[in-house]
Amino acid sequence: MARKAQPTAIYQIKVTLQNIHPPIWRRFLVPDNLTLGTLHHIIQAAMDWEDYHLHQFIVGKRPFWVFYGVPDPDYVDEEMKDEQQAKLNQIVTGEKFKFVYEYDFGDSWEHLLVVEKILPVDHQQQYPVCIKGKRACPPEDVGGVWGYAMFLEALANPEHPDHEMYTEWVGGEFDPEHFDLDEINRRLAQLR
Repeated sequence: MARKAQPTAIYQIKVTLQNIHPPIWRRFLVPDNLTLGTLHHIIQAAMDWEDYHLHQFIVGKRPFWVFYGVPDPDYVDEEMKDEQQAKLNQIVTGEKFKFVYEYDFGDSWEHLLVVEKILPVDHQQQYPVCIKGKRACPPEDVGGVWGYAMFLEALANPEHPDHEMYTEWVGGEFDPEHFDLDEINRRLAQLR
């Protein structure tokens, strides 16, 4: 039986949801040899998305973007490369390397990923692990950046005509400042 390759380095990656102020972000540590497909699941767990929608990674600069995702067998798209065949250490060129993760093409949640540091492997540490972050991720299907702004406005004002509808829709309370590092790491532990 072939032995699984061990990582040669650990990437400290900061993922920031774009066009939201104040920012919503997570910082985590991942092995350099994991696939973009696995990174997709890590981002979903770290940001508390529910993986209901399509996604893609966008690497490079326009017009030389390379797209990675889940190729559709019913649609031959030569531009979409299989995320399960691409490892981080095959695309990352060094510290400060940036790429994009887009989730839910309708709401178009763009996440900027920055490889902040390349660290030695700590064999006492379990990976992936989230080490820091700020603020709650928007709920699924809220309508993108603009829908999220309207959602927060309605929730903050009991007199807003959509307050009751949004409160019921979100299942009661929603605290945009909430961030639970332990909960995120429990979800990441389930991916190991």
